Amino acid sequence: MIQLFICLFSFFVGILVIPIIIRIIKKKNLLDKPGGRKIHKEAIPSMGGIGIFLAMLAGLAVALNFEELSQIRFLLLGSGVMFLLGFQDDLVELTPLQKLLGQLFAISIVVVLGDIRVSSFYGFLGVGVLPLWLSYSLTIFTVVGLTNAFNLVDGLDGLAGTLSLITFLFLGGWFLLTGFNVYAVLAMSVSGGILAFMVYNWHPAKIFMGDTGSLTIGFLMAILAIFFVEANGAMLNEGHYFKFQAPITAGLALVLVSCIDTLRVFIKRIRNGKPPMAADKSHVHHFLMRMNMRHDQVAIVLGLIKLGFLCLVISFASYSDNLLLPLVIGSVVGLCLFLDAVTLKKVKKIAKSSPRILDLGTSRDLGMEERARREKNMEKEPV
Repeated sequence: MIQLFICLFSFFVGILVIPIIIRIIKKKNLLDKPGGRKIHKEAIPSMGGIGIFLAMLAGLAVALNFEELSQIRFLLLGSGVMFLLGFQDDLVELTPLQKLLGQLFAISIVVVLGDIRVSSFYGFLGVGVLPLWLSYSLTIFTVVGLTNAFNLVDGLDGLAGTLSLITFLFLGGWFLLTGFNVYAVLAMSVSGGILAFMVYNWHPAKIFMGDTGSLTIGFLMAILAIFFVEANGAMLNEGHYFKFQAPITAGLALVLVSCIDTLRVFIKRIRNGKPPMAADKSHVHHFLMRMNMRHDQVAIVLGLIKLGFLCLVISFASYSDNLLLPLVIGSVVGLCLFLDAVTLKKVKKIAKSSPRILDLGTSRDLGMEERARREKNMEKEPV
């Protein structure tokens, strides 16, 4: 099976390339230094997305001929623009406006020229085909949101890699089974690059993804999720065995954790009178860390949650969006409330069992007094 071979080929390219990237970044001193809301305690090389991107390109070059590459030329061009944008941001830290304009340019290439867009609501709430201007606007807005949501969730060792790997492996398998072979190769090439990156990013990380990786991977994930929605809603025959009758809900499940977490954080910040883009430690992975979970445990827990929702959508694949979307949204809200309650209870328990600062100071003072008394008695004792 060529797709599996390409995944392995991209993996081995990434395994070989990423250590070289780490050495170059260390030599150039382009390190992600700790401080602020960052959790890591020492300077770590960033821009691991370079290795993922090179591994993806290597896989595509081996697997696809010129005609096949031309089918996704606008997607590759857009991802190249997004990669350069992330690379530049890692080097000099662009302003939010500069990043937004760059993202809009990259996304417009794919949506307008590549014609990958949400063309309809596929009967959800009785809405069918969308006007062209609304289709373009909605798709661009969605891709901007999903790209930045994934960028924001990239906060722990192995987390972004775990969540994106699940999505690309699922998409690669589904595209293969439904005959979208070029997109299957693309998804599996990215999967191989991410898997290689995770070897060096799993806790304790030797390299971070950086905006070079998170913007590029988030962009590709959003675009392929939209193509997946459109394929289910408008391209596959009605009786196809692998067709999802709820394309919008199925597409949402692919990006659920990052999307819901970002929306939840924005709502909390606005309710507290803070700007929605203000940096803080209110993401779900921060809450799980406060429960004394390690980086790898948080990545596994959130990955399992994502797999759980994918299994839910697969199990109810014959149901429409009108039925399945409220079920998924209700489950998400219930899960968020449950996690908030469990986390708050655990954090309070940890805080109650921990010594207070005053007690620590008193204990330290008593210890110093005891040590001084013993040293004084030793001085009085004969040698």
